[in-house]
Amino acid sequence: MTSLAARSLGRLAANRSFFFLCDMQEKFQPTIKYFPEIAAVAQRLVSAAKVLEIPLIATEQYPKGLGHTVPEIDVSTAKVFPKTLFSMVIPAVEEELKKEANRKSVVLFGIETQVCIQQTTLDLLDRGFDVHVVADACSSRSQVDRMFALERMRSAGAFISTSESVICDLTGDSKHPRFKDLQKIVVTSAKL
Repeated sequence: MTSLAARSLGRLAANRSFFFLCDMQEKFQPTIKYFPEIAAVAQRLVSAAKVLEIPLIATEQYPKGLGHTVPEIDVSTAKVFPKTLFSMVIPAVEEELKKEANRKSVVLFGIETQVCIQQTTLDLLDRGFDVHVVADACSSRSQVDRMFALERMRSAGAFISTSESVICDLTGDSKHPRFKDLQKIVVTSAKL
């Protein structure tokens, strides 16, 4: 049996975290369930990353054919990488991870839960990262696929959470110097 001291409790700290936005692209809008809601929650997380100065890494799956990140999500402060691999853990992203080796947690959101999110999660877990999958910011074409992917990732060791929980975990206290800015972000509940 693993002791509590030996396993991670999934505590988040802004100075030890990355935010990963996966493949929220134009061509996926018609086929992904709840795409507008997922995009709104993704923007909520992107805004929180900006306030807390957490590095944001975004990927776009084959952007030549699938388009770029939807304009509803502001990726102007993100490092955006094209990919064909399903996992976000491509060589360029691995280089970014190495540049800030003190960061050992990844907050992951986007699409599709059973493919790119799941493969990214498994690759990051395999590399020793804590992975926090934001359930209200992930979706799929099929909610059955989404449900079982979330279950598999939890079984593999990922933390399944929500956007509000992640944002509050990162502040920890209403006396946090940026709490008022973050409170404005979470005041409206995610619509899922």
